[in-house]
Amino acid sequence: MAKDTAGLPPYFNIDPDVALAEIGTPTGTAGFAAIAAACTQGRADLASRGLNEAGRKQLRLFSTWEITRYLIPVAQAHFRRVLKQNPDLPQGTSETAGGAKWFTLDEVLKLRAHFAAQGSKAKNYRPYRPEGLPAKLVAVANFKGGVGKTSTAAHLAMSAALDGYKVLVIDLDSQGSMTSIFGGTVEDEWQTAFPLLARHYGEHLRADNQRRLDRGEAPQPLDEALTEALDIRAQDLIQTTHWPNIDLIGAQLNLYWAEFQVPVWRMAARGWKLWDALTDRLEEDGVLDDYDLVFIDTPPALGYLTINGLAAADILLVPLGASFLEFDSTGRFFDMLHSTFASIEDGENVAARALGRPEMGFEWDAVRAVITRYDAAQQGELSALMQAYLGQTLSPHRQDFTALIGQAGEQVSGIYEADYRDFNRETYARGRETFDATYAAFKRLLLGIWRREELAAQQAEAAQ
Repeated sequence: MAKDTAGLPPYFNIDPDVALAEIGTPTGTAGFAAIAAACTQGRADLASRGLNEAGRKQLRLFSTWEITRYLIPVAQAHFRRVLKQNPDLPQGTSETAGGAKWFTLDEVLKLRAHFAAQGSKAKNYRPYRPEGLPAKLVAVANFKGGVGKTSTAAHLAMSAALDGYKVLVIDLDSQGSMTSIFGGTVEDEWQTAFPLLARHYGEHLRADNQRRLDRGEAPQPLDEALTEALDIRAQDLIQTTHWPNIDLIGAQLNLYWAEFQVPVWRMAARGWKLWDALTDRLEEDGVLDDYDLVFIDTPPALGYLTINGLAAADILLVPLGASFLEFDSTGRFFDMLHSTFASIEDGENVAARALGRPEMGFEWDAVRAVITRYDAAQQGELSALMQAYLGQTLSPHRQDFTALIGQAGEQVSGIYEADYRDFNRETYARGRETFDATYAAFKRLLLGIWRREELAAQQAEAAQ
């Protein structure tokens, strides 16, 4: 007679022999290679869905409706009239005779420039950007995985690009998810940010060797890798993407080697300020003059790469979910940030005080936590509690999770890369609202910081 298992939980009455037949053979080290190869093949298949005939990602076109609603603040009728009156401007393409006009983003940027020069002075066709100030660096970080860190960084970069800013994305996460989103190709660690850190150490070592020679001491050896790094500039590492105004310094698995190599360098040269490596190289190579915004995607751990990204940043964004565990983990993340950077400051300032030099201190223009993957029906009470404790540090905007976000993730793309014709138009409009609002909250922060610096510069000039 068969046993009556109705109503019992699934972990009762499991037959050990059936379980044995299901588990397969034990896995050895070679098994990891087989699993990795399967993932690589699957990743290539999924990524190829967004590639063109040349094997590169290609950004979709933008319709007149989309341009006038989201990108250039003019009425459709006026937009069409301006195009008709200016045949030298991009005219777009139609899929059918008399059909809707579609434009590349590069064409949209040219059209925006025309409206900025010739259109109403009461409208902001181009985003605010003070002259004479360097790019702002934005690090997106949290050492808890799955909080939407890379997704938030990527969509902010895309939002800023659609708004007209020129953007550089730096992927410091050896998993390379951000690199995949932007279709980057990275062969090894020498095409990542690693050479910038190596060059910074190499330059320190070379200067220290000169001081050793001046004292009659033997110099430390400068190995072949460091010698090679001394000739690498940030521009050598920057690659274009399928977005005309987003460039990329990519990442891949070998970048993780930096977490082992940097402490070796640090032990060999205690005076090397490793936390300044990324900042100094970007400044020296003129990168901060070439872009408006630099987004840094950091690993989900507080290692040496993350420290470099955080130390370089002007703005720190910390995504987290509205759950107790993520709130708890994020609190520990901030505690570790305090311990890490306070330790660096204490170590540096002991020497500074002894030598009578000014003391150093890290400072960020703004630090904001952002709730991601938000479900108002389930998480409203907890998010309000988090807001009460964190105050201004927690952005009042909550980034909702929508079906549009899920579908974009399946297609290895951002929501701004999704064609609204694949949805009901209003469904698309509602779906992108949450990321538009996320960018609006970030942009208010950015513009306030830039304006503060602009006024300070004006006051300093007037005082001279």
